[in-house]
Amino acid sequence: MEEVKTRRGGRPPSGEPLLDRAFRLLDAFTDEDTNLTLTRLSERAGIPLSSTLRLAQHLARLGALERQADGTFSIGLRMLEYAALAPRGHGLRAIALPYMEDLHRATQQHVQLAVRENDEGIIIERLSAPGAGRVLSYVGGRVPLHGTGLGLILLAHSRTEFQEAYLQRALFLEPEHTPVAASTLRSQLQSVRALGVAHMTRTAPEPAASVGAPIFDRSGACVAAISVVGADGSLDTRMLEPAVVAIARAISRDLRRAGR
Repeated sequence: MEEVKTRRGGRPPSGEPLLDRAFRLLDAFTDEDTNLTLTRLSERAGIPLSSTLRLAQHLARLGALERQADGTFSIGLRMLEYAALAPRGHGLRAIALPYMEDLHRATQQHVQLAVRENDEGIIIERLSAPGAGRVLSYVGGRVPLHGTGLGLILLAHSRTEFQEAYLQRALFLEPEHTPVAASTLRSQLQSVRALGVAHMTRTAPEPAASVGAPIFDRSGACVAAISVVGADGSLDTRMLEPAVVAIARAISRDLRRAGR
């Protein structure tokens, strides 16, 4: 086999597209690591240091990244401008937010709104409450479909073939790293579809409980999920279930009226 010649930095002359590498840099940031040094950015993205520097500087010129006074990089505000234009996030969020605020005031707990993107859920809005406990999710963050109340709603109302493919994976609850049996998850999804609501309890990062319900568009498709999350023991999800379901139905009704 003919040997592929590489350039300095170890990359082949016709390798990964520039746009793919740019997104790898952006994917390196998390809610816990919002500022990264050039070296850390290079390590996380798996891109040589010199290439990382050139690409990060270019992204900073475009506003996608920002360079701080200490030399670290962070996500730029221009990315927030683009995110605000996403129809599935912005339009839905505008309709749901007043209802979320009512639910938030009534419960004094975290209230979250999410949509499905491929095999994960994306939080598009969250209202937080002091004393409601710590949650791992953040606005714009991704959550597993099998590990959250929001995710169970989105997965239960997805296409059957998608669900079956998802159930074939080796699934774990993180950060506990507890395995999830396909049979158990399949039973959960059947219950969610039958009852129209999802209940979930977790032990990490601290004990928490949630109750979620689906939001439907005018075609009857589940386009989002809403949930209330709080510290386990201080949150009676069974008592909150009617309120969460009522709010989800109200948002669904307004989506239909808006022609969405």
